[in-house]
Amino acid sequence: MKDLIEIRWHGRGGQGAKTAALLLADVAFSTGMYVQGFPEYGPERMGAPITAYNRLSANVIRTHSNIYDPDYVVVVDETLLDSVHVTDGLKEDGAIVINTSRPREELIPKLAGYKGRVCTIDARKISLEALGRYFPNSPMLAAIVKVSGIMDEDTFLEEMRKSYAHKFAQKPEVIEGNMKALSLALQEVQ
Repeated sequence: MKDLIEIRWHGRGGQGAKTAALLLADVAFSTGMYVQGFPEYGPERMGAPITAYNRLSANVIRTHSNIYDPDYVVVVDETLLDSVHVTDGLKEDGAIVINTSRPREELIPKLAGYKGRVCTIDARKISLEALGRYFPNSPMLAAIVKVSGIMDEDTFLEEMRKSYAHKFAQKPEVIEGNMKALSLALQEVQ
């Protein structure tokens, strides 16, 4: 892992981008990394664009600001490609991960000339299969872990199970559905 990995999440209020960024910080922290996970939004409501951020490092993180030149970008809602400059500052040796059922070739014209890796995952399909409802954050979380290689997949799944067990102690069916969504996403991200 690089000394510092920075991730910027783009989503809409209610889709779980903020929650996914916070879960990633929690899981990375439990593996011994130094972490930051935080959202940026104003008085927006459900459905409005939001941004969330992660910094992950083996060393103490002394920077406390938004992320302007991320290594990775996660786009939870592909409609944002038409209204938000999601590739601003994105390093070409990183990658963008987009929730879509469309082929990556159709998305490239919307990425403002970005020349780095473009990865896709159909988080809607995975979510519906694993959870019976559309919650894209678990598949997107697994996708960024796979694409970035920030931690071993088995460790990630083990730590996520612990996190879900704590969060959903009274709803074990939610735990299993989310674990299935994570496992499918690790296999299906392209």
